[in-house]
Amino acid sequence: MSLLREIQASLISEQPNLGGILLKLRLLAARLGSDILGDWVKHEMSGYPAEVELPEYRVVGVSFKGTFSGPFNSGIKNAPIPSALVSKHAGEHWTNHRVREGIAAIDDLVKGAQESGSLGLDCSNLILLLQGKIYEDYACNDITGTISRSSLVQIQNEVKSRALELTIELEKSIPAAAEIILEPEKGGSIDGQEVSKIINQTIYGNYTEISNSGDGAQIGVQAIQGNSDALEKMLEKAGISGESARELTEIVQSEEPTSPKEPLGAKAKQWLLNNLKKAEDGTWKVGISVATDVIKKAVMGYYGL
Repeated sequence: MSLLREIQASLISEQPNLGGILLKLRLLAARLGSDILGDWVKHEMSGYPAEVELPEYRVVGVSFKGTFSGPFNSGIKNAPIPSALVSKHAGEHWTNHRVREGIAAIDDLVKGAQESGSLGLDCSNLILLLQGKIYEDYACNDITGTISRSSLVQIQNEVKSRALELTIELEKSIPAAAEIILEPEKGGSIDGQEVSKIINQTIYGNYTEISNSGDGAQIGVQAIQGNSDALEKMLEKAGISGESARELTEIVQSEEPTSPKEPLGAKAKQWLLNNLKKAEDGTWKVGISVATDVIKKAVMGYYGL
């Protein structure tokens, strides 16, 4: 049985071992030569560092309750605190918790919350941030924040679901991927760009990918269709200067593409001709050929071509 079909069989079993499945996916990523898949598997197993952006399924809602004391020995216990107020006075990161733990840690949290049905968070700092902002003339004495157990279970299910969807798409679009076995041997050629496209679409959603350098480095960013800020940031990340990125973005906003196969309009083409010398003299941190390819692909993403 091929490695890909072994993963599929494990995923649809009655009690799939997610840790074992991720290890097989890591091996499949190595066989495919996909750093994108390898990084996703690594982060799912070991946890997501603070500097790494989380997939949307790992952002979960938090509910809050508070205890308040008022004049004449009055008080309110376990009063629900609206998430909108928490977000307004303390920040959105309090109401949308980023779950960065590895999948094994999430498994333990799910088991630990089996009886209570929820997982508590440390909200001691939140007491200071919300003091006097919930009930007028009432002091905030205590706040509890909880994440539902079902939210953590959903993360487990999302990982399994996306892993299965990924293998299905790979099998359908890249038949050679379904022939990879544990012992490497010669087989059909595999299109690395197509692999990256499928992984980005399946795991992270709708992404556009562009080359950053001649040695195969890649920039993966969320779909930029109609988003001028995202287009400008993509161009800057690719090595084009901030000033040039802003100029091109303004031009792209003001005109339509020449055709579905040619993303650059007349003004954008003229701008490109006038500015390619910046790639030559080092103003841009990217070569001429790569800069041209990057710009065309980024503009195609903006126009949704």
